[in-house]
Amino acid sequence: MKFDNLMWIREPEKYTIDEDKIVIFTEPGTDLWQRTYYGFQNDNAPVLQMETEQQYFSFIVKTEFDSKHRFDQCGIVMYLDSENWLKASIEYENEKYQRLGSVVTNHGYSDWATVDIDASIKSMWYRFSRRESDYCLECSEDGMNFRQMRICHMLEGKNKIRFGIYACSPENSSFKSVFTHMEITECKWKAHE
Repeated sequence: MKFDNLMWIREPEKYTIDEDKIVIFTEPGTDLWQRTYYGFQNDNAPVLQMETEQQYFSFIVKTEFDSKHRFDQCGIVMYLDSENWLKASIEYENEKYQRLGSVVTNHGYSDWATVDIDASIKSMWYRFSRRESDYCLECSEDGMNFRQMRICHMLEGKNKIRFGIYACSPENSSFKSVFTHMEITECKWKAHE
């Protein structure tokens, strides 16, 4: 995949883009969250995206990370604006477990769906698939066998969208996140029969 059509939303201070990988070093106090439960809004995570009007496709990426502080995270994102976006990632919690999950934010309110996984996992593949205004998020430990994380509808997710990768450290930490094997394919999320 060529990286020349990617655009930053909040470019980080330290990153590299090579022919076959992107590396982002997170900055403290960066996050994506809107209102729900906690009451706060945080909309300052670095996001690297591309635009498309294509209605059916899948985007795949492998993430590798050395996170070790609470809430450190990196993964895939579709960021339309501060009040309409979705993301999937692993958020570090402690030395025993971390949370593999996804957030969908429609009209300024975020939700969070998670499952606990072992803290020793330091790599995950993600697949983001679009079928018009509906989206499917999947994960895989080997890049071949993907498991469904979530199916959702985005109220503002029709016509042109932007999607890509992100990394952030909501608390006082920083870590290295590596993104490889990025590709766009035909839609792997098949129609329900």
